[in-house]
Amino acid sequence: MSFYKRNSKEIQVILFLTILKLSIHLASNSRFGFHRDELLYMAMADHLSWGYKEVPPFIAGVSWFSNTFLGDSVFAMRLIPTLASTLIISITGLTVLLMKGGKFAIFVACSAMIVSPAFLASGYLLQPVVFDQLFWVISAYLTFKYIQTQKTNYVYFLGATVGIGMLNKYTMAFFILALITALLVSPHRKLLFNRSWGIAFLIAFLIFLPNLIWQITHNLPVISHMKELRNKQLAFINSPDFILQLLIVHASATIVWLSGFFYLFISKSNNKYAFAGISFILMILILLVLNGKVYYSFGAFPILFAAGGVCFQKVMGSIKSPYKYSAASLILIPSLFLIPIVVPILSFGSTLRFFEITSRSGLKFPLKWEDQIEHATTQDYGDMLGWEEIARYTQIAYQSIPVDQRAQTTIVAGNYGQAGAIQYFRAKYNLPEPVCLNSSFALWAPESIATHHLIVIDDYDNKITEAYEMVKEVGIVENSHAREKGTKIYLLSNPLVDINSIYRRERIKALK
Repeated sequence: MSFYKRNSKEIQVILFLTILKLSIHLASNSRFGFHRDELLYMAMADHLSWGYKEVPPFIAGVSWFSNTFLGDSVFAMRLIPTLASTLIISITGLTVLLMKGGKFAIFVACSAMIVSPAFLASGYLLQPVVFDQLFWVISAYLTFKYIQTQKTNYVYFLGATVGIGMLNKYTMAFFILALITALLVSPHRKLLFNRSWGIAFLIAFLIFLPNLIWQITHNLPVISHMKELRNKQLAFINSPDFILQLLIVHASATIVWLSGFFYLFISKSNNKYAFAGISFILMILILLVLNGKVYYSFGAFPILFAAGGVCFQKVMGSIKSPYKYSAASLILIPSLFLIPIVVPILSFGSTLRFFEITSRSGLKFPLKWEDQIEHATTQDYGDMLGWEEIARYTQIAYQSIPVDQRAQTTIVAGNYGQAGAIQYFRAKYNLPEPVCLNSSFALWAPESIATHHLIVIDDYDNKITEAYEMVKEVGIVENSHAREKGTKIYLLSNPLVDINSIYRRERIKALK
C-alpha cells in the first residue's frame, strides 16, 4: 500500500494505458475466425500431455482452461492471451518506475508498446508467443528488482518464472542465456555467485523436468521439428532482412525503443541497468546465428521501451507538459494507421478496402505471403478463413455414407489446420474425430484406421485416391481470401489395396 501511495499518479497512468490496451483487443477479438495455429493448440486441450512435437505443454493447459471455464468461442479462447498482453504493458510501466521514470516516461513507454504493430499482432491470438513475451518481461523485471534490492526472493521467483517459461516455449532458454551472460560481463557479476542462484536453477529445472522427460521418452521430437522448421522457413531468413524487420516491426514506436537502447549505455543515473542493453545485443546475435524469426525477439523489447520512456523524460523534461505529451503523441500516431493490418478491428469487407487503399499507397509488404505472392489480405487473416467451409463439406460427405457403414469410415486431414477445424466443429456437424499425420496430430493417430470409406481433406491431388474403386469430389474451398482456398474434400469408397499397410508406414515416418 505504501508503494501505491508513493506512486499513486504513476500507477493510475499505468492502469489507464493497460485498460486502453485491453479495450483495443476486446473490441476486435471476436472478428473473423480461429487462426490455423489456434486450432492446433485447441486440439491439444483434448490430448493433454507433458509435451508435443512443436511446443511444450503450457499453451495446451491455457487452451484447456479457457475451453473448460470460459467457453470455446473465438472471443473466449483469445481472452487469456489478451490479458497476458495487457499485463506486459503493466509490467513495462512498473519497470519505468524502477528506473525512476515518472508519468510522462510511463506514457511514452506504454503508449509506444500499445501502438506497436508487433505487439498488437502477437497480443491476442491463442499462441505461445504472447506468453513467451510475458515470461521474458517478468524475468527482466525480477532481475532489475534483485539488483536494486539484493533480496534473494526475487531470484527464487525468477527461477519459477524461467521454469514455467520453458514449459511454454524453448526460446526462454535463449533469453536467460543472454541475460546471465550480460550480467557476467557487467559489474553485477558478483551478485551471481551465491547459492540463491543455484536454488533458482533447481526450481526452474524441476518445473521444466516433466517436459524434458517427455522429450527424452519420445525421442526428442523437438529436434526433428526444428529441422523441419529450418528447412521450410528459417533457411530463407537472412541477416539483412532480419535487421530490417527488427527496425520496422514496431513502426514509428521504433524511435522509442532505439532511444532506450542507447540510453542504457550512456545514462549515468541508470547505468546499473546497462546489462539489459548487452543482453539485447546477445539475444539478437543468437537469433542471427540460428536464423530465428524476428518475432522470437519481441519479449526483449519491453525493457528497451521502458528505458526509452525514461530517455524521453530526460530529454524533454524542461518542456511544458502539454507540448511534450503532444510531441510524443505525434511520433506514435503514424503507427495507429497500421492497426487494421495486424488486429481485426474492422469488418472483413472494410479490412479489404483498407488494404486496397494502403496497397495503392505503396504499403504492399504486409500482403506478401510465404508463397511470395501479394494477396488481398494478410497471411494471418487468410489463416482465419475457410475452416467451417471444410467442416460443412466433410459433413456432406459423411452423411452421404449409409448409417450402418459410418463406423467403417475415417476422416483424414492433410494438415493440422484442417484436422483442427474438424476437431473443433465435429460436435456441431456430428463428425467423428479426424486422423492426421501432420504436426502433433501424429502423436494421437491410431495404429490402424477404418478404411472402407475415407473422407480425405487435402489441398493437392492426393495419390490415395488411386487406391479406391469409387472417388467422389464432394467440395472445394472457394473463399478466395482463405489460405486454404483450393482444398478439396473427397469421399473414397471400396479400397483396392491394403490401405492400413500404407497408413502404418506413413505413421511411423511422421513419428520420427
